[in-house]
Amino acid sequence: MGLMVLAAVPAVAQDLIARQAPIDRRMKRVDTLALQSLINRENEISPSAELYDEWNNTYAHKATELPDSFRIDLRHFAMPTPSRIITSNFGPRWGRQHKGLDIKVYIGDTIRAAFAGKVRIVKYERAGYGKYIVIRHPNGLETIYGHLSKQFVTENQTVKAGEVIGLGGSTGRSSGSHLHFETRLCGVALNPAIFFNFREQDITCDTYMFRRDTYRTDGEEATRLRGKYKETYTRAEVTGSDEEPEPAAARSEKQYHKVAKGETLSSIANKRGTTINKLCKLNHLRKNTRLRPGQMLRYT
Repeated sequence: MGLMVLAAVPAVAQDLIARQAPIDRRMKRVDTLALQSLINRENEISPSAELYDEWNNTYAHKATELPDSFRIDLRHFAMPTPSRIITSNFGPRWGRQHKGLDIKVYIGDTIRAAFAGKVRIVKYERAGYGKYIVIRHPNGLETIYGHLSKQFVTENQTVKAGEVIGLGGSTGRSSGSHLHFETRLCGVALNPAIFFNFREQDITCDTYMFRRDTYRTDGEEATRLRGKYKETYTRAEVTGSDEEPEPAAARSEKQYHKVAKGETLSSIANKRGTTINKLCKLNHLRKNTRLRPGQMLRYT
């Protein structure tokens, strides 16, 4: 039947159809490129506009209605810090919710944007985040970087994944240098361990399917798989935390000392009630090793 219909079409018309086909394909490509260009321009103005009703530079986060499901693209990422040490997990902590991960960094350590995006907030909060940055990303997430010592970006600036945005610090509500890192969707805090494996310095998957009815249990499982090291620290000024130190009963048996300027193995041993030999053995040092300020030494 198809052959009969084709045969009934004049030869001139067949030639026109044949010539039109590649034109249609080219126009389709043009339309696709134009649509993608429009999407890119909208993302430059307001990333993830389909999820967020507004763009402003006023508040760090404001919870809005979560989608039932949403696919979050985690590719083209950068780890915000090369540190592998999580000093405080996401979730309940000492009677309140901890909305992010505390990652051990030192004052002056480089902090990078986790994904490409647009900077929404660059502010200082004395009783909270200290110097902090909020970036909204086209994949739907917003990332927050708290307790910085320096901020190198400005509000409404676009950044690339891996671009240096600030330096580690201990500003605001902090008892030691660290990076407080949050990941939020529609203003709601999600466990960063769902997306990032700091121990392995990698993402957990290429894409994460957010589901409103399961994201909490996903977060709990992420903590179990990728949470805080067993080798916890006892002094907040050594570990870095945005809370007061843990009660003594909850502390690990391993204890650490942060070297101050001018300190020696002898002075630290006297201060901590131990011996130079024990310090050397625990830290694989020689007795004539020169210590550097900020270095962490285990003394029990």
